[in-house]
Amino acid sequence: MSQPKEIPLNGAYYGPSIPPQEPYRRRSGGCCLISTLFKVIISFIVVLGIAALVLWLVLRPNHIKVHVENASLTQFNLTDNRVLQYNLSLAMSVRNPNKRIGIYYDRLEATALYDGERFSYIPLPTFYQGHKNTTMLYPVFTGANFIDLSSSEVVDFNEATGSGVFYVDVKIYARIRFKVGSVKTHRVKPEIKCELRIPLATNGSTDGSFTRTKCDVDF
Repeated sequence: MSQPKEIPLNGAYYGPSIPPQEPYRRRSGGCCLISTLFKVIISFIVVLGIAALVLWLVLRPNHIKVHVENASLTQFNLTDNRVLQYNLSLAMSVRNPNKRIGIYYDRLEATALYDGERFSYIPLPTFYQGHKNTTMLYPVFTGANFIDLSSSEVVDFNEATGSGVFYVDVKIYARIRFKVGSVKTHRVKPEIKCELRIPLATNGSTDGSFTRTKCDVDF
């Protein structure tokens, strides 16, 4: 019986050739999570923008309108040591022009300034203002206070005294909330600035009449 032939091996034998395989890599979910979160944020911003647009179209909000209807300045004297003696009365109208928005005036503070220097400050009454409603305010500034005027500013004050007309700024700092139906917003803090040209009353008369003045409302 013949024996099977042996095949001579010229070198080492390592078995059948197996192609190398790439090591197993665990897929990271961080990238997918960030992508999903980004899409959610974008969707939320779009929905919020659409809701704000619809709300604006429905409500058509308008800024409050403030005017100084009348002003009376019966005393405005500066002493040699730069103490200002003053008596200033204003009649101011505050108008809510909105049809569907009420306004809570939770805090009101009025400040009077001459040449950028504050000389008086008073609180004003708080109130609620309904739709398309006008409320009158009557701030009165009276007393005497030191104001830090330079020599040139004192010269300008004396010239204004001679002309009988003074330029006075009145600022109102407010904290207000808006009411839409039964919903009330958070407080906002508008600043109302009134730049006034006021004639000085002397012995019950003035050298000119006061002109109704519109105030700037800055949110």
